[in-house]
Amino acid sequence: MAVNGLPPYDPQNVFARILRGEIPARRVAENDHALAFHDIAPQAPVHVLVIPKGAYVSNADFSSQASAAEVAGLWRLVGEVAKQLGLEASGYRVLANMGGDAGQEVPHFHVHIFGGRRLGRMVPEAPGD
Repeated sequence: MAVNGLPPYDPQNVFARILRGEIPARRVAENDHALAFHDIAPQAPVHVLVIPKGAYVSNADFSSQASAAEVAGLWRLVGEVAKQLGLEASGYRVLANMGGDAGQEVPHFHVHIFGGRRLGRMVPEAPGD
């Protein structure tokens, strides 16, 4: 079910519950500001999510409200995870959905890291293209 990506933040969302240790996750890495873990329904051989530890609904919320340390911490962890998983040589995709039209499903900002195979087009061709 898509969410609109705008506040208020729902502290009962699945990622908030993972951060509190209420739901298990296959952790890959973490730092003071972010956590990386494997997606439970991977769409590529490598599919990892990176989430901020703060209560941010989407990139719109995170980019306007997070501290510089939180922003740097999240994006540094994205790079560290890609390197740790051996994705740098062949390449990888970083994706963040914001709102209903993009298909955001969890009302907690998160970044997907996809890799491990050729990924194809980022967005399917529109009819008539």
